[in-house]
Amino acid sequence: MSDTEGTGPEGRGPEGPAAGADPVRGTVRGEAPVPLSVLDLVTVGAGSTAYDSLRTSVEISRLAESRGYHRHWVAEHHSMPGVASSSPAVILAHLAAHTSRIRLGSGGVMLPNHAPLAVAEQFGTLEALAPGRVDLGLGRAPGTDPRTAAALRGPGRLDEAADEFPRRLAELTRFLDDDFPDGHPYARVHAVPGPVQGPAARPPIWLLGSSGFSARLAGELGLPFAYAHHFSAAGTLPALDLYRESFRPSAVLDAPYALIGVSALAADTDEQARAQVLAGALSMLRLRSGRPGLVPTPEEAAAYAFSPLEREFVDGWLANVVHGTPDEVREGLDGLVKRTGADELMLTANGHGGAARLRSYALVADAYRMPTGL
Repeated sequence: MSDTEGTGPEGRGPEGPAAGADPVRGTVRGEAPVPLSVLDLVTVGAGSTAYDSLRTSVEISRLAESRGYHRHWVAEHHSMPGVASSSPAVILAHLAAHTSRIRLGSGGVMLPNHAPLAVAEQFGTLEALAPGRVDLGLGRAPGTDPRTAAALRGPGRLDEAADEFPRRLAELTRFLDDDFPDGHPYARVHAVPGPVQGPAARPPIWLLGSSGFSARLAGELGLPFAYAHHFSAAGTLPALDLYRESFRPSAVLDAPYALIGVSALAADTDEQARAQVLAGALSMLRLRSGRPGLVPTPEEAAAYAFSPLEREFVDGWLANVVHGTPDEVREGLDGLVKRTGADELMLTANGHGGAARLRSYALVADAYRMPTGL
C-alpha cells in the first residue's frame, strides 16, 4: 500500500506496509536528516489517570502515522506511578487496532523479566494482528528497582550471569523461527501464532542498550541496535562505535543500523518548552531519589526549591534534552545526527500533559515539513 492509499474501516486496517518494504530501515520524510520515530513511556501526569495517558498514546500513534513518523515504540517499566507502560504487548495490540501503517514495537521488552516462549507468543500474536508492522526490541535491564525485579522474576533469578541474556535471546529466536534441532528439549514446543501454522513472517529483533554489552552483541549478531541516548548520553558515541566495529553482516542486515532514543520537546515558545521539560526533570529527580510519583505539573516544578545537589542533577539532565521552539529543536536534532551518525532518531517527549506531548510531535513534523494526512 502506498503512503497515499486509504486505510481500513474507521481509518484502521491490517494492510500494513507495502510488499517488500524493508523491515528495519526507516524512510526519511520531508526535510528530516534521518527517519524520525516515537518512543512512548505512556507517562501519567498529576491530575490525570492511566486511562488518560493510554488515550493520549493512541492519539500520538495516529498523529505519528499521519505525519510520516516511521515507528512507535512502547517502553517497559514497572512500579513507577508516573509511567503506565508495564505491559508493552497489551498497549501495542491496542495501538494496532487504531493504526494501519506505522510500525509498532517494544522499546523494549526487558527479556530477563519474561520467559522467552511467552515473549514469542505475545509478539507472534501482535504480528498476526498487524502483519509486517511489528518490531521486537529487547533489553537486559529490569526496567525497575531490584525489589520489583525480584517480584517479577521470582526467587533466585535476580543475579543471573551476564551471559544468560545471550542464551535467552537465542532461545527466543528459536521459538520465533520454530527451528529447535531434533533432540532439543523444546523441539516439540511451538510458539503460537507462529511458523508451525504455516509460512509466516516474524518481527525483526532489535537489541537495546545503554552500555557496550548490547552494542557488541548486536554487532556480532548482525542485528539493528537502539541506544538510550535520552538517559545515558555520555556513552552514546562509544556504544555506537563499538556496535559498528563489531558488526558482522547477517541475514537481517548487510550493514549496521543504529537508532538512538532522544528526549525532545518542542513548544510554541521557549518558556512553554522549558516549563514542560523541567516538570519531566523533577519527575526523574524524584525517581532517582527513590521517591517516584506522577509527573508534576509545570507550576509545581517552577515552585520547587531545588537544593544545590538537586539543581546540579536537573541541569545535567536538561543538558541532554533537546527543547525549545520547533526551529530550535530541529537545529538540535540535526546537530545530534551529525555528531553521532545515527541512522534514525526516536523522540520521546516527556512533560506533564498529553496535549503538550501531542503538540510537540506535530511541531517537530512541521519544522521538518513532513507530510500531512498520510
